Amino acid sequence: MQPLLTLKRVSKSFGDLHALTEIDLQINSGEIIGLVGSNGAGKTTLLRLMAGVYTPTSGKVLLADGKPVSDMRQVLGVVPESTGLYSRLTAWENIRYHSRMHGVSDEDAWARTAKFAQHLDMMDSLGRHTKGFSRGMRQKTALLRALAHGPSILLLDEPTAGLDITSARTVRRLVNQLKREGGTVIYSTHQLSEAQQVCDRIVIVHNGDIRADGSPDLLLEQTQTTSLEEAYVALTKDAARPRQEDDEGEGRFTGWWRRFFTPKPPMLASRGVEEGE
Repeated sequence: MQPLLTLKRVSKSFGDLHALTEIDLQINSGEIIGLVGSNGAGKTTLLRLMAGVYTPTSGKVLLADGKPVSDMRQVLGVVPESTGLYSRLTAWENIRYHSRMHGVSDEDAWARTAKFAQHLDMMDSLGRHTKGFSRGMRQKTALLRALAHGPSILLLDEPTAGLDITSARTVRRLVNQLKREGGTVIYSTHQLSEAQQVCDRIVIVHNGDIRADGSPDLLLEQTQTTSLEEAYVALTKDAARPRQEDDEGEGRFTGWWRRFFTPKPPMLASRGVEEGE
């Protein structure tokens, strides 16, 4: 099977901080992969490398045809931890704008949006401005925005962080629906129970290294344990480093993410459309 995305001996450093060290990882079509690790493990840095937001200090991140991922963002759907919606636009206007930036017609974008909005109970909210949305509603809108252009790979960074139980369950249901349809999802989380519910392959990241990569059953067999929690503890006995890769601040990163995936056109700039939540 030819992988959709391959990381070859990828390292990423920020000054003296070595966030990731010689990572080898292969993402195949139809997989739901959980990136599991504590804060500071390197999960978000790994996602940003796969999205082309970061350039590796060394190594390569390549798509199936050998092209660098930074040249092919249209095949990626990305939901960052901070959603970065335009607050003066409605949910559908945010989604439509993003889709147009990917060259997708409004008709096709609406068809995909309506399909997934039904799973997320969002149909009645697509015409509402996002300024007054709850965190859960913003997260659902960001998911719809990421799916509307028909990406080959969906990257989710802590998609249920801060959500209530019902919203988190709805997001997991959507990921399971994508799995049934043959979608490919990379799901970053620090919740082992959540990863076990939605992922058929788990990659444990700790202190910038990949400590394990396989199905939940395989991880249990390799560690001779009876639960994923015990397996995780056995594989990460050294103390976790503090979270440092985000020291530049969430607001600054959100700005980078928007410039890469939803650059503001002059028309909106002249209208003074606000960014933010």
